[in-house]
Amino acid sequence: MHKNVIDIPIIAITGSSGKTTVKEMVSSILQLCWKTFKSFENGNDVWFTSQYVKQIDSSYQAIVLEYGMTHAGNITEHCRLIQPNMGIITNVGIAHVGNFEDQKYGVISAKSELIKGMKPDGILFLNEDDTISKLLDRGGFKGEVITIGIQNNADYKAKEIHYNDNGMDFQVEIDGINSPFYIPIFGYHNVYNALFAIAVSHRFGFSIEDIRLGLGTYYKTFGRLTVYRLKNEITIINDTFNAKPDAMKVAIDVLSNIGKGTKIAVLGCMFDLGTYTVHAHKEIGHYAASRKVHYLYTVGKEAKIIGEAALESGLLDENVKHFDSLDQLHQTLIGKIEPNTAVLIKGYCGIENSIKLKMTDTAMFLKNYFE
Repeated sequence: MHKNVIDIPIIAITGSSGKTTVKEMVSSILQLCWKTFKSFENGNDVWFTSQYVKQIDSSYQAIVLEYGMTHAGNITEHCRLIQPNMGIITNVGIAHVGNFEDQKYGVISAKSELIKGMKPDGILFLNEDDTISKLLDRGGFKGEVITIGIQNNADYKAKEIHYNDNGMDFQVEIDGINSPFYIPIFGYHNVYNALFAIAVSHRFGFSIEDIRLGLGTYYKTFGRLTVYRLKNEITIINDTFNAKPDAMKVAIDVLSNIGKGTKIAVLGCMFDLGTYTVHAHKEIGHYAASRKVHYLYTVGKEAKIIGEAALESGLLDENVKHFDSLDQLHQTLIGKIEPNTAVLIKGYCGIENSIKLKMTDTAMFLKNYFE
């Protein structure tokens, strides 16, 4: 095993989505051979990084951290506390765009802070398929840039991607040979996440066998496309950890791909979107209708916009319903779910009449009721 140019990799991961999954995949591979420090669960704000400074010592052979961002300057502060020599920017979306005066370009500038704050002669990993990532300010970065992708040519490109019963199969050409990989989670977006882990670990000389082992056994965080296979071929998809526009779409894609019979999407609100709020919720409604979701149920004030947009896109009026309480939602779901039904629960929570409605409660209610 060799570490090439960088002796001790300090890997910082940022992006609008995928940070925690990439962190877990990368560290799962690296720890097979090296003592590896990784950030705690999704503890990725500046306070957590300030605590990691106290916990990391010279015994670690690799460090894998998430650098979260809600406001300008956050990532600069992360880098001041622990300067990475390797940086991964998973993608650039509109998560937290409402916190920036310059909206989308404010997010781009904030993500660019990682490039400016990392070692200028380090290694940067970018998503070649993410068009907004091409607008990142690379400033004086003089290091190596390694790309991953599915649609466009990249240093590590996935092809022959297929859903299987428990996750995704795909191939990546490495050293001139097409190597098959498997990840125990659904979604094309998770193939992108795996590609970052493959690129990092291969860059350090890890074998294909070790990479496969690490990807197949990485720690999956609760509520991130957690799939429950229950009696009578009923499937519950618990994706309640967060709710961002891109994540909403990929969750709907997973429902569309693994649901074999009736497909029900239960969607909550998306927050911190500023002037994009109405547009983003409308876009999700149009998307759900295009992916042939049979029933669409929404919870929370802003989520009502999703249902209205789905109706505009042709979903039948009797198949779209908004709920003011989880009790009403649960009773409707009990009556609607029959054998061979797949249900997606997606969203942080909804706020209706000053009552906080936690979407994860719905996921666990259905799991317990039908298991």
